[in-house]
Amino acid sequence: MSRPSVFVTGAASGIGRATALQFARHGYRVGAFDVDASGLDSLAAAQSDIVTGILDVTDSGAWARALSEFCPDGRLDILVNNAGILSSGPFEDTPPERHRRIVDVNVTGTVLGCHSAFEYLRRTPGAQVVNLCSASAIYGQRDLATYSATKFAVRGLTEALELEWGRHDIRVFALWPVFVDTAMTQNMNAGAIRTLGIHLTADDVAAELYAATRPGRAWGRVHRAVGWQARVFAAAAQCSPARLNRLANQWVTRR
Repeated sequence: MSRPSVFVTGAASGIGRATALQFARHGYRVGAFDVDASGLDSLAAAQSDIVTGILDVTDSGAWARALSEFCPDGRLDILVNNAGILSSGPFEDTPPERHRRIVDVNVTGTVLGCHSAFEYLRRTPGAQVVNLCSASAIYGQRDLATYSATKFAVRGLTEALELEWGRHDIRVFALWPVFVDTAMTQNMNAGAIRTLGIHLTADDVAAELYAATRPGRAWGRVHRAVGWQARVFAAAAQCSPARLNRLANQWVTRR
């Protein structure tokens, strides 16, 4: 219990799995949670000292149970809200139930994670919350409309909590990758992925996440772009007129 602790959602695969392994290699006590039991079993086999557990991030009761079991001393150093899903393609071709599920996991899951973990974080000096955002929150993305909208919500939540929770010595920030080579991006029907390609791995994002949270690091930006593409887009959006941002996005997402 003397080791720093990190609680990672969506940890059975992709960025979550890479993040759990990254922190475990650096001596953290890692809690890896997901709804994918077989993926968690594979993770535990790869790194035996990682604590795994089933967690539906849309269930507040499940959050309470998972946190109380993983944090018996009432403290938590880092919460990583990574769990997320998407559907790609024309908005009208995606069933309403799928749109709702994307909102539930990506937005409600992050809100509940922050709310449920607050007391654990507040009791821990220098605690941190990392929300996985996306370059899709720079401008609404064709073919990823609802996913993009949820990342705008995560962006707003991160900004608000960064302001609110500073007085509790809790740092809140978001990571912004573009497309990452995971199961989530396989067979995606999105113009942007055809234009930009995929240049990031889950390990790239995990390494950036660890570097941004490592002990002794001064508090940095609220939004941290991952990869050169995300950095270019984020910087351009800050200084370009809205119409130019729209035209650039229209070109990137062309079919």
